[in-house]
Amino acid sequence: SALAANVCKKITGRLTSAIAKQEDVSVQLEALDIMADMLSRCPKEVYPHVSTIINICLKYLTYDPNYNYDDEDEDENAMDADGGDDDDQGSDDEYSDDDDMSWKVRRAAAKCLDAVVSTRHEMLPEFYKTVSPALISRFKEREENVKADVFHAYLSLLKQTRPVQSWLCDPDAMEQGETPLTMLQSQVPNIVKALHKQMKEKSVKTRQCCFNMLTELVNVLPGALTQHIPVLVPGIIFSLNDKSSSSNLKIDALSCLYVILCNHSPQVFHPHVQALVPPVVACVGDPFYKITSEALLVTQQLVKVIRPLDQPSSFDATPYIKDLFTCTIKRLKAADIDQEVKERAISCMGQIICNLGDNLGSDLPNTLQIFLERLKNEITRLTTVKALTLIAGSPLKIDLRPVLGEGVPILASFLRKNQRALKLGTLSALDILIKNYSDSLTAAMIDAVLDELPPLISESDMHVSQMAISFLTTLAKVYPSSLSKISGSILNELIGLVRSPLLQGGALSAMLDFFQALVVTGTNNLGYMDLLRMLTGPVYSQSTALTHKQSYYSIAKCVAALTRACPKEGPAVVGQFIQDVKNSRSTDSIRLLALLSLGEVGHHIDLSGQLELKSVILEAFSSPSEEVKSAASYALGSISVGNLPEYLPFVLQEITSQPKRQYLLLHSLKEIISSASVVGLKPYVENIWALLLKHCSSYARSSVVTAVKFTISDHPQPIDPLLKNCI
Repeated sequence: SALAANVCKKITGRLTSAIAKQEDVSVQLEALDIMADMLSRCPKEVYPHVSTIINICLKYLTYDPNYNYDDEDEDENAMDADGGDDDDQGSDDEYSDDDDMSWKVRRAAAKCLDAVVSTRHEMLPEFYKTVSPALISRFKEREENVKADVFHAYLSLLKQTRPVQSWLCDPDAMEQGETPLTMLQSQVPNIVKALHKQMKEKSVKTRQCCFNMLTELVNVLPGALTQHIPVLVPGIIFSLNDKSSSSNLKIDALSCLYVILCNHSPQVFHPHVQALVPPVVACVGDPFYKITSEALLVTQQLVKVIRPLDQPSSFDATPYIKDLFTCTIKRLKAADIDQEVKERAISCMGQIICNLGDNLGSDLPNTLQIFLERLKNEITRLTTVKALTLIAGSPLKIDLRPVLGEGVPILASFLRKNQRALKLGTLSALDILIKNYSDSLTAAMIDAVLDELPPLISESDMHVSQMAISFLTTLAKVYPSSLSKISGSILNELIGLVRSPLLQGGALSAMLDFFQALVVTGTNNLGYMDLLRMLTGPVYSQSTALTHKQSYYSIAKCVAALTRACPKEGPAVVGQFIQDVKNSRSTDSIRLLALLSLGEVGHHIDLSGQLELKSVILEAFSSPSEEVKSAASYALGSISVGNLPEYLPFVLQEITSQPKRQYLLLHSLKEIISSASVVGLKPYVENIWALLLKHCSSYARSSVVTAVKFTISDHPQPIDPLLKNCI
């Protein structure tokens, strides 16, 4: 309100004056605390005075009259982590007397800056110009509590940057070099320079702040430390090896190392693997379970670093395999350990086998047997399933034959468990096993899985259904001889799902892929016409009616998928659909399905050879059924996408010459514009615009606006003058 704004204005002025004129530290502290509260509680009203508050805070952030910071000496020794520790400690002893209260002012200024950064999100670019360099320069603060608040203020700045990266990465803004991310990137060398020396300080709190800072920096700006890894690794190792380090400090150091490993190229760490492996392995053996758990996570990432599978690498991982394997297998075998450690050990060993399995020799089959035991354990089975999925997908083609005979039936049994995550994980594992180990699977193994599938194909859980259908698709491509068994309950569930109004998105796409894979296998009683009859039978049966319109669209898409896989069957089926539309004795349901099927088939296959197709669809525009008319409109637009030069001019001409059908024809045009490629539409954009603006009756306005939207999104430049003329 105006009153609050006026109060904030007066208070800010008086507080600023009080801070500047008063020598009493307690008054300065109270004034800064009040400013911080105002920023948090009245952000809107205090906004006009933020710049003033920032200037005051920046001034008193460096208020230390009893100490002279020797910047030049620090710069000269910036790369010598050990050289300054004793001097810094001596400074603390010399100037930390009870009479010096200036640190409280600096701390209050840091907290006030924290409040500014946390509440003024829109000022990020300005913060990176003024506040960020000032905070970085104060990482050298001699008082530990003040230093912690300076770090916290900078963490708040990084966290404010993190959620808006999509905005910060705008290409136009990036060209100007003035976005917060680009400014942060330019300040990374200064941040590292200020931090790396502190990472070997005696203060545990300071080192924890450094690790938290680096973690957040990498999360905001992945890859930012690529050029600085040689400087930072010694500091991380120092905390991992330091016997005086607290458990929390080691956990923070490991967590920081993990984030850095995840967000930088493996090659960056290869010169430092020899130094990193011993302390990490030692942490895996630590008696405190939280350190062990975090160390296993780092070990898993180190395995990816020393032997990346997604890119060529000349690094020799052999010297480190034994140590990494030994420390992990010890935790994997242990029975009396924390649940999190058990799961991390399974995941880590899965990564070791995935990336290094060809170097494990006789240890491999023994380890796989342990996995088999963990698969039988209710507590560890889900993690083990994920690990086996990882191993089965390895390009090293790990030999899993020793465990498949017993493992696959166990996996099949998981599909009936009332645990959704386990079902999804198991389906993923079975899918990759079918793809990569089909030669090692027997018919009995496959049958055991197929027996469990029918209950999974249901509209009650579309994601599980999608995964089950994807598995069947893989089976059809890799192991077609097993498909004869699906013609019973599995196929019934699939056909039932096609008729569900909930089938859409990923599940529908999976269904279409399955029918295309199935129809080309040549399985008895599962040919093109067999499947077509199963899909369309309920519509043509007088005793059965589909209640949901979405069901007709799904069936039509499945019909089109079958026809695309068997193009030779297309002409006869398309001809039959045309006759169904023309037949006066056809029900509205039959016409609806026939029109939608024609549209879906024509979207992918050129139907211009069907000479009477245009007239049949236009005649359907006169149907008394609104659903049939809507389907005819959709069909005309979809068919046009299959041959734009043939059908688009025809649609435009009909819009001009048939005002009574204009609404339906505009819907056809909308379908064309939304589905056709940009290149295909380009020659027609101006004609489309001219027609849309000329024939814009009130009842067609909605369709016109939608069509205009699509042309604008696809062709911003050609239509700009036309759009301006309409404003």
